Amino acid sequence: MTESLRQHIIQGLDKNIRLDGRKKDDYRKVWIEYNVSNSAEGSARVHCGPTDILAGVKMGIEKPYDDTPDRGNLMVNAELIPMSNPEFEVGPPSDWSIEVARITDRGIRESKALEQKTLCIKAGESVWSVMVDVIPVNDAGNLLDMAGLGALAALGVSKYPGKKENGKVDYEKHTDKKLQLACKPIPVTVWKIGKHLVVDPLTEEEKVAEARLTITTIEDGTIVALQKGGETPLTVEEIDEMVGMAIGVAKTLRALLE
Repeated sequence: MTESLRQHIIQGLDKNIRLDGRKKDDYRKVWIEYNVSNSAEGSARVHCGPTDILAGVKMGIEKPYDDTPDRGNLMVNAELIPMSNPEFEVGPPSDWSIEVARITDRGIRESKALEQKTLCIKAGESVWSVMVDVIPVNDAGNLLDMAGLGALAALGVSKYPGKKENGKVDYEKHTDKKLQLACKPIPVTVWKIGKHLVVDPLTEEEKVAEARLTITTIEDGTIVALQKGGETPLTVEEIDEMVGMAIGVAKTLRALLE
């Protein structure tokens, strides 16, 4: 069945037509809703066609890591729930959920988008810890890109919670102080199916792809993170084309952010 689907998809791509009628470099309609959670410090809901992602930010006060005593902590978690995709299972994080979280984390961390020094309360003793949770409501393909976009959208509207007299966090109060973001790293994954390169894949296209490359770029086109998936190698020419496609798509996605 998978091979028959693969051949059917490739035959369409030979004519630059995908299963849903798009061209190889076409993205589905993407839109973002902000502050969808009252309990999060910042949140966003990202839609890409029927793919639907929730991202939320929680902040707490913790001890800094020993190697970064004057910097706040950043953690990204992806919770892939069965409701969003029948192939997802309850229990420990799957390899796919770990990869989604790591790619999202790496783009934010390597771009230095989050000003972690501004999260320091007292060096070596206490810092703000920023925790980003990504949860798909419906996975209809392109989870990697939408997780990164959702995380960045939620961070962009996040505000510090209040503090009690004893120094503990007061989650009942929200301040007007926003998290500082130095740039907007946008991940775009380009998938290889046969000899063809596509963006924003459907679930069916993901299943038959031989390789993928996630390219995270910032506003000036600088690449801040790369992650390859799949066993099939990529040529230098293919990587060049993938990077060009990713930079172009990233500009359009970045324009959607507040």
